[in-house]
Amino acid sequence: MRYAVLELILTVIDLYWWVVIASFVISWLIAFDVINTRSQAVYSIRLALAALTEPLYEPIRRVLPTMGGLDFSPMIVLLGLQFVRSAIAHSFG
Repeated sequence: MRYAVLELILTVIDLYWWVVIASFVISWLIAFDVINTRSQAVYSIRLALAALTEPLYEPIRRVLPTMGGLDFSPMIVLLGLQFVRSAIAHSFG
């Protein structure tokens, strides 16, 4: 049972990792006008990704402002996720 819970937690962390990556990629595609938000599908995807990622991005943005127009909050979240994943994996063996 303990192993199943550990695997579930690690899987959720991995899935959230990919959500952050997808949010980052979509934001760059929108910024460079490769895709536009007038499309209902793109708008819905962007809205869902923002709802999932912004709660973690906002506290980081308050502490670490954008530097030269670059937002480093996704990188900080990815590093944090990797740290938490490693800590959990090593603590349970």
